[in-house]
Amino acid sequence: MRISPLFRFIYALFVFCAFSSMEGKLPEITPEIAHAKLEEIMKSHASHHQLTPPLIQRILANYLEELDPTKTYFIQADISPWLHLYDAQIERILADYQNRQFTVFEQAQTKMVEAIHRRRLLDQQVDTQHLPTHVSPEEFKEMQWAKDEQELLTRLSRIKALQVESVAKLTHELKEKSLQRIKKRQEKYEEEILNSNPEEFKKRILTTFLKASASALDSHTAYFTPDEATEFMITVQQRLLGIGAQLRDDLNGFTVVKIIEGGPAALGKELKTKDRIIAVDGEPVVGMDITNAVELIRGHEGTPVILTVIRESNENGHPVEQKLDIPILRGEVVLKETRYEASYDPFGSGVIGYLRLYSFYQDPESSSAADLENEIKKMQKEHKLQGIILDLRYNSGGMLSQAVNVTGLFITKGVVVTIKDSSGKIQHLRNLETRTTWDGPLIVLINRASASASEIVAQTLQDYGRAIIVGDDHSYGKGSFQTFTLNSNAIDSVNPQGEYKVTRGRYYTVSGKTPQLNGVYADIIVPGALSEAEIGEKFAKFPLESDRIKENFDDDLADIPPAQRAKIRMLYKFDLQPKLATYTKYLETLRTNSTYRIEHNKNFQAFLKDLKKKEKNMPPNEEEEESSFGQNDLQLTETYNIMKDLILMISNK
Repeated sequence: MRISPLFRFIYALFVFCAFSSMEGKLPEITPEIAHAKLEEIMKSHASHHQLTPPLIQRILANYLEELDPTKTYFIQADISPWLHLYDAQIERILADYQNRQFTVFEQAQTKMVEAIHRRRLLDQQVDTQHLPTHVSPEEFKEMQWAKDEQELLTRLSRIKALQVESVAKLTHELKEKSLQRIKKRQEKYEEEILNSNPEEFKKRILTTFLKASASALDSHTAYFTPDEATEFMITVQQRLLGIGAQLRDDLNGFTVVKIIEGGPAALGKELKTKDRIIAVDGEPVVGMDITNAVELIRGHEGTPVILTVIRESNENGHPVEQKLDIPILRGEVVLKETRYEASYDPFGSGVIGYLRLYSFYQDPESSSAADLENEIKKMQKEHKLQGIILDLRYNSGGMLSQAVNVTGLFITKGVVVTIKDSSGKIQHLRNLETRTTWDGPLIVLINRASASASEIVAQTLQDYGRAIIVGDDHSYGKGSFQTFTLNSNAIDSVNPQGEYKVTRGRYYTVSGKTPQLNGVYADIIVPGALSEAEIGEKFAKFPLESDRIKENFDDDLADIPPAQRAKIRMLYKFDLQPKLATYTKYLETLRTNSTYRIEHNKNFQAFLKDLKKKEKNMPPNEEEEESSFGQNDLQLTETYNIMKDLILMISNK
C-alpha cells in the first residue's frame, strides 16, 4: 500500500475531521501580491519558471485537496469539471492569472461552501448507535473522491466508528471531551470557509492558491502563512518534540515511530515504538491537531509529562491492547548520542571500527567530520584497525559542507559534490586535504531513509571506488536543495505576506549522477527494516526529475574564475583522488557469500517474511512459527560479516 510521503513512516493523516492548514491569521495578500509571490518562487525554482498547462492541472488538483484534504466533503460530481481540463479552460485560467484574477479558484471555494452544508446534513444521518466495527486506519490512506452522497455517508460512518473506538479507551469524561474536540475542530474549519467577510474570503482563496501552486512545482517547495512559518522554524529547531521521539498522526492517536537514542524517552525506557499516545497529562489528544499535541508534549527542561498510551501485543495469535500511563522527564534532545556513535568489534588480530552518523552537523564546539576523525584516530592509536563501517541509515542529511568534510576523511583531493542551480550555474565543492584519515577497507551502510547529504557521501565514495555500499537496494533519492526565505535567527520578523521554501537546484557527485529520484544503489543488497517500504522521492506527489551532468574525475576547475584558475591548479593538481577498482574483483564473491548466509539464517528469513507480511497488511497466521529475530540488527550483523570477508580476501591476495 502506498502512502503519500515525505517520509512514509512519518506520514500525517488528518482524517479526524476536515481542518484548516492555515492556522491563525491569514497573510496580508492581494491578487497582485499573490501573483508576484508565485512569480518570485518560480523564478528561483530548479525546473519550473512559468505556469504551463500541466502545472495548471496540478495546481487545481492541489487546490481541491487543500480545501478537502480528508475527502469528506466533495463528491465526484462537484469537482469533475476541474479534474480534467480542456485546452480552452487552461488558456482561460492562464489569462485570468496574468490579469490577477482567480475566477476558477473562487468557483471551487464556492462549491466547497455548498459541500459543507451537505456534509452537515450527512453527519446528522450517521447512525451512531450502529456504527461499523473493526475499521482500520489503513483504508483511509489512499482515499479517492466519493462517487456519490451514499458513498460519502458510508465513509463518514466508518471514520466516526474509528474515532469512537479510539476514545472508548478513555474515561467517560475524557471520552466526551475528545469527541467534543473533534466536533469543534470540524466546526471551526467550516466556519472559516463559510466566513462571509469578502476580504477574508479573498485572502483565503489567494492563500490556498499559493499553497497549491508551490506544492505543484515539486514535493519540497511550499508556501507558509506567517504562523506556519514560525511553527516550521520551531519544528526544525526542536523536531524531536522535547522528549526525543518522532510521532505519526494517525486516526486514533499519535503513534511513536522512532525513539532517539540519548533522548528523554530513551533514557526513561518505558515508551516504546508503536505505542499510540491518546492523552498527554490527562488531556485527550485523539482528534487534536498535531501542532497542538506537540505543544502539550513540549515543556521546560526537567519538568515531567505523562503520556497515556495504547500498546498492542499479540497473544496466541490474537491482538491484545494495554493502556499505560508513562511518565517522561522533559530534557535536551540534541545530545552526542543523537549525533553519532562509535564502537569497534574484535576481529582476528585487530578490530573493525563502527561509526554511525545520525546527521551532518556543525556548531561552535563540534562537527560531524571532526568527531568522526577523532574517533578513527582513537581507534588507530589503541587498536589495529582493519576496516570501518560507516552507518548512514536513517540519516536524512544536514550541512552540505559537512558532507564534503566527512567524504574527505576517506579520499584525497577532488570534487565531492556539484551544485547546479535554477540558472544552470555549476559550482564544484572539493575536498582539498592531501591526506586521508582512513584509506583502508570501507563499507557504507544505507537504507531507504538515507537522504540528501548521506547520499552525497555514499555515492561519492562509491564513484571513486573508495567504499562498498551495503544495505537496502537504494537510498531515499533526495538530490535537490532548498532555500527558505525566513532566517532561522529571525523568526520574530516573519513577513506578514507569508514565507516560502523553494527547490533551487540539484546535487551531483563526481560521476555526474544525481541521487535525485533514484537514490544511491547498493553494491551488495542486505535487506533491513525499510527494504519493503515504499519510501523515497519517487513516491512523492510531484518529485523533481533526475538528470546528469558530465563527470568530473578529471577536474578542469571550470567553475573557478580564469584569473585565479592557473594559480589554484598549481596548488591543487597534486595528490588528486584516483578512481579505484580495489573492490571490483571481490564484489561477486562478497555478494554470493552474503546471499548464502541470509538464505540459511532462520532469523533473517523470519525477519524477511515478517516484513513482507506487514507490507501487504496480512493478518498473522497462528500456525506460523514464532519469529525469533527479536531486536537484533540483522542488517548490521550481515554488514559486519561482509566486512570480515573483505578483510580476509584483501589479506590473502
